[in-house]
This record gives sequence, structure tokens and C-alpha cells, in this order.
Amino acid sequence: MSCDPPQSRELRIRPVEADDLAAISVLHRAAFGPGRYARTAYRVREGTAAFTPHCRVAHLGDRLVAALRMTPITIGGSPGAVLLGPVAVDPELKGVGYGKTLIARALEDAATSGFRLVLLVGDMPYYGRFGFVPVPAGQIAMPGPVAPHRLLARELVEGALAGYRGQVATA
Repeated sequence: MSCDPPQSRELRIRPVEADDLAAISVLHRAAFGPGRYARTAYRVREGTAAFTPHCRVAHLGDRLVAALRMTPITIGGSPGAVLLGPVAVDPELKGVGYGKTLIARALEDAATSGFRLVLLVGDMPYYGRFGFVPVPAGQIAMPGPVAPHRLLARELVEGALAGYRGQVATA
């Protein structure tokens, strides 16, 4: 099964640049509304750079259609993990497959960058298709409230999840 939308040949995915930040902010506002800053994943990144080399955007021509944030983290002081999210897709284009394509590319990039584990807060029915599994209860703690069933991980190196325990912090 391919994660590519029908128009993927037109879709350009690249790392985020400083010039993208205003458009990403508009996209986040449209996709998530004003409550987005209360999310725990935003708490993890407080005080960090606006983007990392691992963040990605997707464009159709000049139009930003999706953006994804990836933030290197430590878990219990151990490096080698990255926090995925938020993933934002232009509300007018939801369901086309641009978010799926962006996530798949970001996971490939994370693996080739040497990360061992990708962590996120999300819905298993959506992220399970990318190989994410629930983190065992109590194994990994976020710096804010998270429903335990929504803390998901994807191993980029087999057995990596078992090696991580403790509090999440930015690397």
C-alpha cells in the first residue's frame, strides 16, 4: 500500500526554512485553532528554536499544503529520539494524502539521520498505519498531561523502545 496521494508528482517536500514560518503559523491556526499552544507537545518545545533541520513542509506550486515538526528529544536523559508533531494539513485538502506522504518522508529522513525512536501524541487508528505502537504505561513521561493510550512510538531501530524510560526533554 502506497502513502502517496494521486498528485504526489507535483508535491514538493523539503526542510523548513525561516521564510516558511509565517505560512506555517497561518496553517497551524487554520488546522488547530487557538487551543494549540495548550497541547503537551508544545510544552516539550518551549524555549527551543522555531524549527530544526528535521522539520518538513510540503508545497503544491507556491502553496503550502502541509507542515510537520520534528524535534530531537532525550528520554530519561538518553539521546537518539525525536518528537513528531504537530502535523498540519491545509483544511481544504484534508483526506487527499499530503499528510501521509509528509509523515512517511519524515520517518525515512529520521531513520537516515540516525534516530532510533520517534515519539508522538496522537491517535492509534491514524498513526498505526506508519508502524506506531502505544508506549507501555508509565515507561515514558511527558512534561504535561497526556492520555496514556495516545503516547505512541515508532522504532527506527528494532528493540529501541525498550531502551527508553523516563521524562521527555528537548535534546
